[in-house]
Amino acid sequence: MAGRTELVARTENRISGVCAEKGRKEMTQSKLMSDREVQQFIVNGYTIVRADMGADFHEGVRKKLDHVFDEEGNPGNNILPRVPEIRQVFDHPNVRGALTSLLGEGYILNPHRHCHLNPVSSPGQKWHKDCYVYDNNLRHPRFDWILAFYYPQDTTADMGPSAILPGTQFHKTISSAVAAETKEPDLKVTGPEGTVALIHFDSWHRASANRSQTNRYMLKFQFARTQRHESPTWDHRSAEWSPGIEDSQSLVSRDVWSWIRGEPSVVGLNGSDASEGEETELSKAYKAAESKSQIPELVNRFCADAIDTVEETTAKTQDNAHGTNPTPVPLACALSHSGAAAVGEVASRLDDPSWWVRANCAHILYKIGRDSGMAEDAVVRAAEDSHWWVRRNALEALGEIDPAGHLDQMTAGLADPDYRVRRSACLGIAIGGKADWSALENLTSVLADENRYNRFYAALALSRLPIDCARDLLMDDLFTARWCPITTKDDLY
Repeated sequence: MAGRTELVARTENRISGVCAEKGRKEMTQSKLMSDREVQQFIVNGYTIVRADMGADFHEGVRKKLDHVFDEEGNPGNNILPRVPEIRQVFDHPNVRGALTSLLGEGYILNPHRHCHLNPVSSPGQKWHKDCYVYDNNLRHPRFDWILAFYYPQDTTADMGPSAILPGTQFHKTISSAVAAETKEPDLKVTGPEGTVALIHFDSWHRASANRSQTNRYMLKFQFARTQRHESPTWDHRSAEWSPGIEDSQSLVSRDVWSWIRGEPSVVGLNGSDASEGEETELSKAYKAAESKSQIPELVNRFCADAIDTVEETTAKTQDNAHGTNPTPVPLACALSHSGAAAVGEVASRLDDPSWWVRANCAHILYKIGRDSGMAEDAVVRAAEDSHWWVRRNALEALGEIDPAGHLDQMTAGLADPDYRVRRSACLGIAIGGKADWSALENLTSVLADENRYNRFYAALALSRLPIDCARDLLMDDLFTARWCPITTKDDLY
């Protein structure tokens, strides 16, 4: 028996070594972004890379897409198992390096994805922001998600490429959602086959009109960070802001730059060489949030503003198409810039009579991050709030503060009656990498959740637990759910 135990241990050590070496090779081979490139992404809301795997590869993907669309229709979320070669695009060193640079190591490929076919003579779309599908994330400059647009064919300006409005990702509104009336300058994302545009999730974008004689595919995938930013994960050389980057909201951009490097917010930019241009409401809010003495008054104003906008939480607008992802009031974003100085005052409002104020406060503490640990007890109480949105955001905040230390709250969240709370709990356990038998039982239940996305996040949590039982539960579920990409209605057996 001892010999078998030693053999298993040696085997697991070899496997761990192989996996660790694979991770090191991936990091070495990945083409990480530079400081300037990361800063440009923060300001402009996009970066473009290429999975240059050869024309034959991308042509093969396109031909498969033609067949699937012609014979089976759009496979929706199943586009990846139906055309599994697509995974190689996102494993390409250029793409993986950019995603690692922006989201950190351990980022995930989200379960929602969509293959956009923009056919000949399509008139295009209105400008809009995507929703965080079937979850109620609040939009914020400190981004957690990124959109990836992949072209499997050469894409020219007349083929109806995806278009974005650079630098508007922090804007709640634009001049007009109707393309012909929009005053903001747009950028049509064009390029050779294998072009991948990585876009801030809150960027305004649309499909443009296809005036060519060729159908245009764009495969949209979503990626998200799962680890707190502790240090730069790109080719970092200097904390200084690169000269020559035109930026109309420099306080906001510099805050994101500090946060993504794992540093506290840097205040005191007023009067520096940072050019604000015409101040937006968000810029004004960030400037006000630099003064510690103003924080009590700012929190009062934020609460009043939040109450005034409660109807917007479910309003189906161009920036909130499903009525699930509203843009918070500017002060709700700006108070994260105040950092530790704002924690006490914000946490004191977690028992506010307005559920929307409470939900926003939990979200602010999440965005502040580790420093919110000084309000840990208040956040734990908020995880039992009467409103699901508060519970969801409180678990998210605990996941940023110390997920492994709040296993009881995460385990309870897995059995919450609201699916969004269950999802937040799954992510908390995945991030914390810790579970007991009760958590495993609840995760097993979520593997059969009524919500398709929760099933993925439960599997993610199991995959990140260093427990044999978790691995066994996961593998049993995956083998049962296994999709065979070569089984079709014309070839069943």
